Amino acid sequence: MKKLTDIISDKLKAAFAAAGYDENYGIAGVSNRPDLCEYQCNGAMAAAKKYKKAPIAIANEVIEKLDAAGVFDAAAVAPGFININLDRNYLTEYIAKMDTDPKMGAEPAEKPLSIVVDYGGANVAKPLHVGHLRPAVIGESIKRMFRFMGHKVVGDAHLGDWGLQIGLIIAWLEEKRPELPYFDPGFTGEYPKEAPFTAAELEVIYPAASKYSKENAEFLAKAQSNVFELQNGNRGYFALWQHIMNTSVPDIKRVYGRLNVDFDVWKTESDARYYIPDMIEKMKNDGFAHIDNGALVVDVKEETDTKEMPPVMLLKSNGATLYDTTDLATIVERMKLFAPDHIVYVVDKRQDLYFERVFRAAHKTGIVKPETRLTFIGNGTMNGADGKPFKTRDGGVMRLEMLIDEINGKVYEKVMSNRETSEEEARAIASKVGLAALKYGDLSNQATKDYIFDVDRFTSFEGNTGPYILYTMVRIKSILAKAKDESISIPDCFPARTRAEHEESEINLMLSCARFNDMVEHAAEEMAPHKVCQFMYQLADGFNTFYHENKILTESDTAKRNEWLALIKVVLKLLEICTGLLGIEAPDRM
Repeated sequence: MKKLTDIISDKLKAAFAAAGYDENYGIAGVSNRPDLCEYQCNGAMAAAKKYKKAPIAIANEVIEKLDAAGVFDAAAVAPGFININLDRNYLTEYIAKMDTDPKMGAEPAEKPLSIVVDYGGANVAKPLHVGHLRPAVIGESIKRMFRFMGHKVVGDAHLGDWGLQIGLIIAWLEEKRPELPYFDPGFTGEYPKEAPFTAAELEVIYPAASKYSKENAEFLAKAQSNVFELQNGNRGYFALWQHIMNTSVPDIKRVYGRLNVDFDVWKTESDARYYIPDMIEKMKNDGFAHIDNGALVVDVKEETDTKEMPPVMLLKSNGATLYDTTDLATIVERMKLFAPDHIVYVVDKRQDLYFERVFRAAHKTGIVKPETRLTFIGNGTMNGADGKPFKTRDGGVMRLEMLIDEINGKVYEKVMSNRETSEEEARAIASKVGLAALKYGDLSNQATKDYIFDVDRFTSFEGNTGPYILYTMVRIKSILAKAKDESISIPDCFPARTRAEHEESEINLMLSCARFNDMVEHAAEEMAPHKVCQFMYQLADGFNTFYHENKILTESDTAKRNEWLALIKVVLKLLEICTGLLGIEAPDRM
């Protein structure tokens, strides 16, 4: 369905043109003064400069030419602004059309694209911590929005499995358990099928090895050498790497699953290794790669740069690869496997310069076509009350699973204190509401901004929170269920007609519904989940105002009651779509 802003703008453009002005001044938007009007155009203000005429005079001329029939209830001039209210018949017809569309009026993209979203980036052999929350939930939502708009999307976990942490673990095992066959250069038999460590032991080994490497330069050098040997085919190290992967990855998948974060492919950094030799050879032959202080690099600095722009390093002087190398090779792999028009990276914003260098190298060397988009969405950090990155009470980095458990526990306490319910049901409710509290609390903030994690605020059933949204949905479900129990006929879809009178809260709720397709299109284009959250909160707030001002089920006017029931069904459907875009789900009761 065509967006209301476009429909209104088309009318305004025709009026501007008929009045002798450039039609491009006739752009409408949602009014920022809802007390004055529903939609607004400030084109007369902008046109005044070009045509050297008073804005109010231009606006009045445009109003005279405006064909308002069937769409506008009123159009008026307020010092240079054109204020517009929709015809109530037109508004109800628009909602009725939305209600018959599975996507509630959202039009699919004109040119569906092939898109890869890289939003995992967890390192194997380490437990997921709170720093992994933002890229996971932001990326998941972006993937879902793209897919909703009709694009072909691949979500990639892109696990880090080929770097220093692997070398550290191997060095630690070699020092503590030198008798293992993986460290015997003369061993030619089959290595054990069982790993020489459990998942719990692996979680202890890495931090111990990392700490020791900071105190012992020789141990760090050994770990770095191990990475080089692994990447160059050391048979024993490769077997240990496989054990690490088999032990670590299932746990990573389990924790991501608790967040309702689902990757289409679980590619790893090491998957790109097969593409590195040919990629480097081509870069040499094409004259892009050259030796600089013993290392093989690609220069990406441009004449217009005003900041430091180091070259991309493909190989160290000892021939070892780096993240630069594997990230470029990963793009080669993605182009081969998925031929994407657009690759989106959701990563900590402090990696901005790094990805700018990689993107420049990818375009400069022809890894991607000139028109291929490479986008970096740098997420801000989740901070504690002190404004610093969120920590445990003793100052350590909190594991992501501990955070999920903490917020679920908080919601569980509230559920148990507010109503009598079984522990099993309360736990099930708490898991859904807790996830909504956590994800909505994160996603309602602009992705690039830091925010303060406040468990009490996030789990509140009031205000702009996930539990408030879900409680609204449960309330609507309850009304519809009660109507069914009382044998009240609920219309299958919203009626395309209007009554003589509407309550103000009812009109405001319909207007909120009608803005869905505009919102979701822009949210997807801008890769901005917070816009979905803003819409959800405004819609939920509008419903609750309407609910408190009207007795829906006891309304004596049958036509009015039925239209209200149909309207709240529309609200529920929209909230269900939006919660789906965020990767959360409402329980049937709370």
